[in-house]
Amino acid sequence: MTSGWGVKTYAPRQGRITKGQRRALDALKPLYAVDLTGGRRPVASLFPRPFDRYVLEIGFGMGDATVALAERFPGTGFLGVEIHSPGVGKVLREIHTKGLDNLRVVQADAFHLFEQLLLPDSFDGVHIFFPDPWPKRKHHKRRMIQSPFLDILHPFMKEGAYLYITTDWEEYASQILQVCSSHPAFVNEYGGFAPRQVWRPVTKYERKGAREHHPIWEVFVFKRTSSSG
Repeated sequence: MTSGWGVKTYAPRQGRITKGQRRALDALKPLYAVDLTGGRRPVASLFPRPFDRYVLEIGFGMGDATVALAERFPGTGFLGVEIHSPGVGKVLREIHTKGLDNLRVVQADAFHLFEQLLLPDSFDGVHIFFPDPWPKRKHHKRRMIQSPFLDILHPFMKEGAYLYITTDWEEYASQILQVCSSHPAFVNEYGGFAPRQVWRPVTKYERKGAREHHPIWEVFVFKRTSSSG
């Protein structure tokens, strides 16, 4: 994500794309991916039918959690954004083979969604699972979860909508907690790190980390409502 403050928050890695993922991109992107052209529009218009709730996932990687949630919650529309082609191709193929009409993807820098596509008050929830930690101190400015990012994000969330962020990088976790808990648009009802939400799928990446004894830190905050001050 190229932030609103002009800093690229994703690493320029592409990774190996398989023939199947390439075929999915070529054949299925016109069917299940959202085009940023055409101006701002209601999130419901991005799906083939209306849903009770809409959730945005920023940086879905290979899409394991994204697909699992779409299968588990068929009454929720999930919009996933990812810049790298292997994950986008994989998720497009899953949408097609599993008939997931409640999952659509955007292959773009996430900031472009806020800049070109979305209307305010669109989402009931936002997921950012394992954002790039940019561990070197000189790269900390590239971390996504900073106050200017929340300034950009929160207008597109409904009042009372949740923001759910996970990381396995302890120092970044502390930064995320501080930024989210102190931002005036959000309230942290847990008062600190949150427990793992039971509905969040455990990904292959996370299972690998668990085998290596990497703890996961979770931040779960809500957008303030007019009644909460």
